[in-house]
Amino acid sequence: MQKTLVMKFGGTSVGSADALSKVIQIITDTKKDWERIVVVTSAMAGVTNLLLDSAASAARGKLDALPATEATLREKHFVAAQQLIPDEALRKQTLAEIDEFIVTLVDLCKAIAILGEASPRVLDAVASLGERMSVRLLTAVVKNAGISAQRVEATELIVTNANYQSAHPDFKATAEKVKARLNPLLGAQIIPITTGFIGATPEGSITTLGRGGSDYSAAIIGQALQAHDVWIWTDVDGIMTTDPRIVPEAQTLPEVTYHEVAELAYYGAKVLHPKTIRPVVEAGIGLRICNTFNPSHPGTRLIANSPIAGDIGKALRAVTAIRKQRLMTIEGRGMLGVPGVAARAFGAVASTKTSVPLITQASSEQSICFAIPSESAACVLAALQEAFANEIADEDIDHIWMTEDVSIITVVGVGMRHIPGVAGQVFSQLGKHQANVLAIAQGSSEVSISMVVTAEDTDLAVRALHELIIQQSSPNLIPSS
Repeated sequence: MQKTLVMKFGGTSVGSADALSKVIQIITDTKKDWERIVVVTSAMAGVTNLLLDSAASAARGKLDALPATEATLREKHFVAAQQLIPDEALRKQTLAEIDEFIVTLVDLCKAIAILGEASPRVLDAVASLGERMSVRLLTAVVKNAGISAQRVEATELIVTNANYQSAHPDFKATAEKVKARLNPLLGAQIIPITTGFIGATPEGSITTLGRGGSDYSAAIIGQALQAHDVWIWTDVDGIMTTDPRIVPEAQTLPEVTYHEVAELAYYGAKVLHPKTIRPVVEAGIGLRICNTFNPSHPGTRLIANSPIAGDIGKALRAVTAIRKQRLMTIEGRGMLGVPGVAARAFGAVASTKTSVPLITQASSEQSICFAIPSESAACVLAALQEAFANEIADEDIDHIWMTEDVSIITVVGVGMRHIPGVAGQVFSQLGKHQANVLAIAQGSSEVSISMVVTAEDTDLAVRALHELIIQQSSPNLIPSS
């Protein structure tokens, strides 16, 4: 059976002429070892934010910045095309197609300004433009390098429901479309280059899989094609022990288990979209994180199970931080033994479409505490006060309140479940560095421990916990380049 590889290139990997040149070299080198290659591309770095900011401004009736946005989009794409596509006919065709999407953005923003609002469906149409411009540019650049390639928009491949901005794929329908559309190209030694992040309803309406969803797109396509590997090309050497902006000594993890990366992705590590894990695990596909700007680095490979166990340094693999959270607390003596309080509380939170990353409850049942993103705090507080208005009036609930901004610090390591005393050493380390812990949560999987600290203690806590990882794990890590 011929080997199939799906490679996804992130926004920084396709964000400039220099970056695109590196992508061409990677594709050229990879072709020597893989018979069948599919490429998934993100929008150029910064483009999706620019598009959505334009839509948000238009919804407020402001179109003043639109000409500058047009100019920026043309400059980013046109400069790269002019440098990398010397074939005049191919370059003109590519620029004309990209320009059409820029005109489409202007038209959509004007319509949004007239309506005074941008619906989720319209926002998906706006957000999709970045990938649709990028796939045309990358395909033309690849063709110009003498490589057989064909553009395929993911609207032709990934079938989703109509939950705009965070659509859910229909995996069976998607697999049928992917195989029917891509296998003939792969059989003819043509590299399909497709958009990430985008899908379509059965009726053909454009949807998106959520921000960062290009990783997910690559995994879905890999599952459908029964690929051997999915490689995610980004701008770092793989999954690191922590954020190198906080700890410059952070090192690359050569291997990470699926359980570990799922926790890391959920709790703030930006290297991989959290939903990417499911398709590759279900299909038994290899997954690797690579650096476009340092392609010789081995990166991080995801594995099913880790052989690492035995001591604290090897049990803890990485530490992450999610900033700009608020702790929301519901407390009252009247809650004791009353069934359904938690269900009603989280029903109220769900009504605001807010995700809860951490929950903790006192054993006395007199308080429930959970974290929410800061930007959702005001509407969540209002929803809770409305849901428990009667209990507050009867003084069964004394208080519903929230903190100022806090951060969730999470230590991750599948080896933690085999080693007694890990939690004690974690909290001793934080105490030693005088980082105050406001709340604690540990999942039943025992792969992670999460703690809430003040915004001011975030970097201190990360550095303190990273010391535990580095103390005895150095032989299992790859120095960062």
